[in-house]
Amino acid sequence: MKIYTKKGDKGTTGLFGGSRVSKDDVRIECIGTLDEANSTIGMLRVKLGNGHEWQPNLHKIQKDLMDMMSHLARPSDAKKENKNPMPEDGAAFCEEWIDALEAAMTSPSDYFLLPGGNEVSALCHMVRTQMRRGERRLVSLIKTDEVHEAIPAYINRLSDLFFTLARAEMDKAGVAEEKWQLFLYKRFKSAEPS
Repeated sequence: MKIYTKKGDKGTTGLFGGSRVSKDDVRIECIGTLDEANSTIGMLRVKLGNGHEWQPNLHKIQKDLMDMMSHLARPSDAKKENKNPMPEDGAAFCEEWIDALEAAMTSPSDYFLLPGGNEVSALCHMVRTQMRRGERRLVSLIKTDEVHEAIPAYINRLSDLFFTLARAEMDKAGVAEEKWQLFLYKRFKSAEPS
């Protein structure tokens, strides 16, 4: 079977269930952005090497993203059932990993940071920003069709996770963070009279 079908030559693409939409449809924009993030995670995994302790969790995230994208490709009125699993544990999985990473770090997460540090940290920040863009597109999609509640929760938590992974990498490598300013809630708290 050939990889090309020529069906998209006029600017449309097929959804789960058979309907077709424009390639700039909000649903396709959302899926495409999450696909970009997944590809960047792939680049991160290559950079880390096969034996790195993050590999099993990053592999899980990549598979979960594929499953979520397949569910997002299925409009709620599609007759065909999507049998791919729904990663309902995604947000909790991220929270557990974030908590473990933060417990092992030498400083708390109190500041907005300039993305960078080293190559691994910078790749984590790229994933973080792609997830945020995917989340914005997801919010637009939710305004037009139903989306399983596990998906926006997981995507939201993934951006927090990759921020934490960026910090964990810098902490482990002994690279100083370039701080911008305190998180807003921290600024309010420090301004309160004692």
